[in-house]
Amino acid sequence: MAVLDVTWAVKWLTLSAQAMAEHRAYLIELDRAIGDSDHGENMDRGFQAVLDKLSETPPGTPGVALKLTAMTLMSKVGGAAGPLYGTAFLRAATSLGESAEIDPAALANALAAARDGIVARGKAEPGDKTMVDAWTPAAEAARKAAVDGDVLAVLVAAAEAAEAGAVATDPLVARKGRASYLGERSAGHRDPGAASSALILRAAVGAAA
Repeated sequence: MAVLDVTWAVKWLTLSAQAMAEHRAYLIELDRAIGDSDHGENMDRGFQAVLDKLSETPPGTPGVALKLTAMTLMSKVGGAAGPLYGTAFLRAATSLGESAEIDPAALANALAAARDGIVARGKAEPGDKTMVDAWTPAAEAARKAAVDGDVLAVLVAAAEAAEAGAVATDPLVARKGRASYLGERSAGHRDPGAASSALILRAAVGAAA
């Protein structure tokens, strides 16, 4: 696949919604250990609302699809996840602009923009035990893969890096968000936001495969 288009974007969001529904209990369990127990429920509800919006107003470009997603998640997802994911999708949409097609470089730039949005909104850094620990390696892996890889290679690299990043949050002590209140007791638990981020980036691969 040489480029990605709006069909891919809609399929990505559809598969993301399926992933949130399928892993709702898993994300709730992760969040019960170090958060408010509501991450799985919030993400499932938010992405189901995204599907409703996409069917009501079919987007014409990938950027429009991602902007619609951003606005819906900001309004429907509670806690920190709504603003963080909303900002990520909004920055990615802005990066893509009005283009109908996404090549490897544009894809890597959009993923980096999403990561930058999360950092700007949440003020977290790698190692703080947040979703940044999934998005930063994903963005870096995507940038490297875009040099001589196709869009699928970029997506696979990003998803694999995000998955490894999520696993790597297990031993970390949280320095941001509600989990930081637990101090040392937050170690030994995976960050829910990093886990949901990995699921979303893996869904992007499934949409392109």
